[in-house]
Order: sequence, then C-alpha cells, then structure tokens
Amino acid sequence: MRITISGPPGSGTTTVARKVAEMLGYPVISAGEVFRKLARERGMSLDEFGRYAESNPEIDNLIDRRQREEALRHENAVVEGRLSGWMVPAELKVWIYCDREIRIQRIARRENKPVDQVRRETVEREGVEKRRYMKIYGIDIEDKSLYHIMINSAKFSAEEIASIIVRAVEMIADERKNNSE
Repeated sequence: MRITISGPPGSGTTTVARKVAEMLGYPVISAGEVFRKLARERGMSLDEFGRYAESNPEIDNLIDRRQREEALRHENAVVEGRLSGWMVPAELKVWIYCDREIRIQRIARRENKPVDQVRRETVEREGVEKRRYMKIYGIDIEDKSLYHIMINSAKFSAEEIASIIVRAVEMIADERKNNSE
C-alpha cells in the first residue's frame, strides 16, 4: 500500500515517515531529501534554493516527477513531501500539522539557528512555496480535502502518530480483505 505523508516545514513529516516505514518494512521516498540535496549541490540555503525554484519551475517538476516515478515502482511505500498527496496515487494520504510557532522552534533546534531568523525564513519559505505550487501546478496547498487523516503533531509524539497511521493501514487492509471474500 502506498501512503503519502505531507505537512508544512517543521511539522514532523520526515520523522513520522521514517517511523511508519520502519514499522511496516516499507521504503521511504522523500521529496524533501531530493530538494535539500539539490540545494546543497548548488551551494544554496533552503530559502535561497526555494526562491531559485520559484523562477525555475523545472526544479519542482524534476523533484515531483522523480518522486512519483519512484513511488510507482513500489507497491508498498511511504512517500513524504509537501505535495506527495497531490502527486502520488495512494490508498492513504496523511497531513501532519501544528502551530507555526511550534514548527519554528523545532526548525531552530534542528538547524541550530536563532528563532527570529527561522521565523523570517519560515514565513518567507511558506509564501514562496504557496505561490510556486499554485503557479506551476494550480495546487492550493491550503486545500486539505484530499487527505484521509490530518494529525496535529503538537498533540501526539512521532511514535504515536506512526502508530495511528499503521492502524489506519491495518484497517484499510482488513476492509480490502473483507470485500474480496
């Protein structure tokens, strides 16, 4: 079964995706890892690369195409990325979110940066991404209607969220089994 896990920066999608994949024995396919790798290769920060990608749509197209192609090669996979729910056909689509200030604190700790700097960068990054996704794909990232589950990562640990997702996978598998009998 393909599972997509999406959410804004700092919400915990990467951590949860890794935990779900480990629990299920599935590979993780991460758009964020591809994006970060491309930024490093070009000697740019994530913010700089985000602005670069805004005026160079081939970057998004490349990342999204590669992620989709890789996901379609696997019957079972955890696909993590902001647009994964939009780009990858999946039986379970999850949106992880939490308050922006919590996300900013998490990013500041992870990247060892001052909170005020991360706040500015996060607000800018989210605005750039929102405009970029609308311009390139016509996707309103604020539209959550395609997600089957939305989980607040300020209320649950990564382990708890992974357990919720795995339980949903089990329920879907049970439903399939019952329908095929």
